[in-house]
Amino acid sequence: MAIIGVLALQGDFSRHIGVIEALGSSARAVRTPKEIAELDGLIIPGGESTTIGMLMQRFALLDAVRSAVQRGMALFGTCAGAILMATEISGSDQPRLGLIDMSVERNAYGRQIESFEADIGDEQLLPGSESLTAVFIRAPRITRIGTTVRVLARFESDPVLVQQGHLLAATFHPELTENRSIHAHFLKLSGHV
Repeated sequence: MAIIGVLALQGDFSRHIGVIEALGSSARAVRTPKEIAELDGLIIPGGESTTIGMLMQRFALLDAVRSAVQRGMALFGTCAGAILMATEISGSDQPRLGLIDMSVERNAYGRQIESFEADIGDEQLLPGSESLTAVFIRAPRITRIGTTVRVLARFESDPVLVQQGHLLAATFHPELTENRSIHAHFLKLSGHV
């Protein structure tokens, strides 16, 4: 059974833990480099990406996550987590992991009050999953992807769920819906079958 950590510095990490446990895997809140080293997969939840990045830098978590990813740990970033995984953040030099070959624009769909839900269904979804509703809260927009990045779902023409090897990023909040297909896909990337 895979051991999945959820970075517990900010954001709704408890919801991610609940989804992973409901899927039959072990999940725990993590805050230290030592805890990162014990994981098969890590989720970086939403929140404020600059704050999360600064805290990760302060507590030596950026290097710990990069090292764990190089050793094969799967990584899933949602919203702010996706921003931190990008190699380029438009107009920002904030601390980041820089692991997925993509560019993002922060808060591209508007402020908190302009949050929305949208269907990202049809043929764009993960194979075998049903249509799902995505919750966008101050969501980033993926503006460029590299040749090794695969688009798993789109909203209108924008990629909103991408994968590069064992790295997964969503610009929305899959933990806020009842559909567990994206977390289930992440568990497969983490070695949970």
